[in-house]
Amino acid sequence: MTVETKPSNVNDSNQEAEPDQFLDDEGNKNPPVKKTSSSTGLKAFLAALSFSYFSKAFCGTIMKSSITQIERRFDLTSSTAGFVDGSFELGNLLVIAFVSYFGAKLHRPKVIAVGCFTMALGCFLSAMPHFFMGYYKYETTSHSASSANLTSSINPCSLHQDVNDTVLQVSRSGCEKEPSSYMWIYILLGNMLRGIGETPITPLGISYLDDFAKEENVPVYVACLHTIAMLGPMVGFLLGSLCAKLYVDIGFVDSGSISITPQDSRWVGAWWLGFLIGGAASFLSAIPFCFLPKSLKKPGEAKKDKTSRGLLENMGSMRNKLSPEKTKPRKWSVMLKDFCTSLKKVLGNRMYFTFLCCSLLQFSGFIGFLTYKPKYLEQQYGQSTSKSNFLIGVTSLPPVGLGIFLGGLIMKKYKMGIIAATKFSFTMSFLAYAIGSLHFFVGCDNYDVAGMTVSYEGNPIPYHENSLFSECNSHCKCASNVWDPVCGTNGITYVSACLAGCETSVGHGKNTVFLNCRCLEINSSWTGNNSATLGQCPKSEDCSRNFIYYTVIQVIGGFCYALGGTPAYMIMFRCVQPELKALAVGIYTLVMRMLAGIPAPVYFGAVIDKTCLKWGSTSCGKRGACRLYDSNANRYVFLGLAAILRGPSYLIGIIFYILIKKHFQNKNSKPLENGQEDAAINKEDNCKIKERFPGSSEAENESSI
Repeated sequence: MTVETKPSNVNDSNQEAEPDQFLDDEGNKNPPVKKTSSSTGLKAFLAALSFSYFSKAFCGTIMKSSITQIERRFDLTSSTAGFVDGSFELGNLLVIAFVSYFGAKLHRPKVIAVGCFTMALGCFLSAMPHFFMGYYKYETTSHSASSANLTSSINPCSLHQDVNDTVLQVSRSGCEKEPSSYMWIYILLGNMLRGIGETPITPLGISYLDDFAKEENVPVYVACLHTIAMLGPMVGFLLGSLCAKLYVDIGFVDSGSISITPQDSRWVGAWWLGFLIGGAASFLSAIPFCFLPKSLKKPGEAKKDKTSRGLLENMGSMRNKLSPEKTKPRKWSVMLKDFCTSLKKVLGNRMYFTFLCCSLLQFSGFIGFLTYKPKYLEQQYGQSTSKSNFLIGVTSLPPVGLGIFLGGLIMKKYKMGIIAATKFSFTMSFLAYAIGSLHFFVGCDNYDVAGMTVSYEGNPIPYHENSLFSECNSHCKCASNVWDPVCGTNGITYVSACLAGCETSVGHGKNTVFLNCRCLEINSSWTGNNSATLGQCPKSEDCSRNFIYYTVIQVIGGFCYALGGTPAYMIMFRCVQPELKALAVGIYTLVMRMLAGIPAPVYFGAVIDKTCLKWGSTSCGKRGACRLYDSNANRYVFLGLAAILRGPSYLIGIIFYILIKKHFQNKNSKPLENGQEDAAINKEDNCKIKERFPGSSEAENESSI
């Protein structure tokens, strides 16, 4: 590994190689190859990087869309499932800083290729537990019936009296042999491995583009990358929707014997299938990087090379003497010392540090919200996991991708400087925050569950006064820890057919109907028949209307937020020294992973767990995944926590804007000081990259939108 001693010689290795080869062999055809490489290499790299962005976003979305399925399959709490999801950031955290710094000195395309192969391995590892576990066994009274060799026409009350003890003994004796208790650890390790593999893609890929592309085209390239990356989540959520419709053990279990539907809170889809497809996509994305060059020429350097070729030939002997000294590998101790010095420079930059704090609060709310958004749609609006993933992929992500792309075009068209970009980004983000606050007013009420949210008479009851037992089911001696809901014809959901007081049943599987349910008779306003069907009762029509309002608000807010995303991303590059931009991106990503990506899903999941009304139970009798949430409390906790995190970030954003305006306006108004030649040269070099964006006007304070 060689390290250049002068930052100005970005393509020193290429420029040194050409005269040496030219002198050694006058018939060398390398110069034409170099021209072809410089014209097509950047396009090839941009295409490969775009696909890698797509694949990493696609794989990440597979995890987000499957988190509810994993939670149910492995009987996890939301906080534990959040920790599994956050393991991706933990893997990123382990290597991001060193990859960003040392990776920039290596063969960047090949480092990215290794990362993509590692991502593929992580996806395959995450899917492995499915193939080593037994069939999924959801809690239901029909399992008891089959184990007792009873017919489909049974009495739910007598079932619990006669068979419950026997079934309990069988389940306890077999639960110690159940291998699925800790199999979720393999998903955690696979997700962590995927995080390690994703590490070099962004810092090395963006810095590679910024080094070898025209300066005015970099914002457009970045916008294109993020726009194409948005296709990953869109395709990922659509695939997650399809997988959620398929039963987890599809092909191995008779669909007729399954008594639950995708709308049921016990349903688990084929979560593992998405990881296999995501792993294949990551593997394919790694291949192009294996054939890309280490460096390219910036546009315009070809002419300089032609005019200076004669001079280089005359200086060939001198360059041959200097080359061994310049290309001599530096010791790791020296590089580590340089790394510490560069780290101090980056974190000592007040503008960068303020931007980092502002982004940290923003991302904490955003990551927590995105992780549990499908779960929120399920519990708040009664949507199935499949439909939730489908709606997120179709309605939420396209406006975000369009906003990111338009943000880059607006930035170039209006020649926004860093001050104008900061103002634009701040305005769009705050507007999205204000629009998002409307979500508090378009929620839905709780499910009407007898003994939990309403009394058996149908009247609302507070949480601390709930009771699953009543006179109508006292003769049944029902188990209170079983969640096998039935929907009465009166529109009230009962935790089980036994707790509904049902005496007989007809049908089989999903078509089972329970008759003579005594608890339906308590409601004096009900005059229909006393029957119940499997599953929860759907929510009201008002809830369906509020869901439409929620979707509209989400689309508008997401578009506004994304519109300022590209300018905000470019600000991070321009408020640090050019030679430190790769490290700045790495530190930024590191902090986001460590302080937002890892803890946010955990504490969001913890507060969501506090709103659980009914926990499921495992075959060993332990607490499983939550089956029913308090919709009102869930809405205020989930949305409120995201709002509380993002709110203070706008105060920090104002401070950041003041620092940016003060710094760059002073730079533009003051002439370069005489005295230190190096300082003048550095200021002149940084003027194009650091002080203003491509195409910006002479005076930053006159930039307009």
